[in-house]
Amino acid sequence: MSAIVYTVTATLPDRPTADRYLDWLRDGHVDAVVAAGAHSAMIVRVTDPPDPIRVETRYVFSTRQAYDDYLAHHAPALRADGAERFGPETGVRFSRSVGEVV
Repeated sequence: MSAIVYTVTATLPDRPTADRYLDWLRDGHVDAVVAAGAHSAMIVRVTDPPDPIRVETRYVFSTRQAYDDYLAHHAPALRADGAERFGPETGVRFSRSVGEVV
């Protein structure tokens, strides 16, 4: 079985919003995803290209089943919290991707 990498990319409208977003990730959100089944996580500030401001949060799940369990039981509440803090009115845009480690 291959590990699964789940990446959330946030495109942020300005530096103050990016700082608030990074604080939120560091102050509990990433830990909550790890507690919900991710094996590990990392926060990456994309520097090339420097604009727009983007932050990628990469979560590694040991198996597809662990990722599917996360999606079914934990992701809805965690995503809702993010949407409440960084909804469309804040100018933050999110995209998600999933891949297998080869």
